[in-house]
Amino acid sequence: MKDELDPKGLIQEAYRIEGISAPECRSIFLDWALGVPLGADPRETVRALLARHAGEPADHPMTLTLRAALEEGSGPRRRGGRAGRMQA
Repeated sequence: MKDELDPKGLIQEAYRIEGISAPECRSIFLDWALGVPLGADPRETVRALLARHAGEPADHPMTLTLRAALEEGSGPRRRGGRAGRMQA
């Protein structure tokens, strides 16, 4: 039976790895996110994954990574041209 939320089992496996770090979870999440099918709402899928793994510790690095994925980003802040070069 194919798991539509986590087809490769990446998120589930991250929860099974003892001592996994936040950078490792972010890398696993990126790999998972690249596999989200076109047309799927990744935010809804992340919410469903959080619900599925609600029994895991709240401070688990993968839980924190999934929660961070739902936060609104501020967007790119790079300034081009002379203004961008003069900031450094």
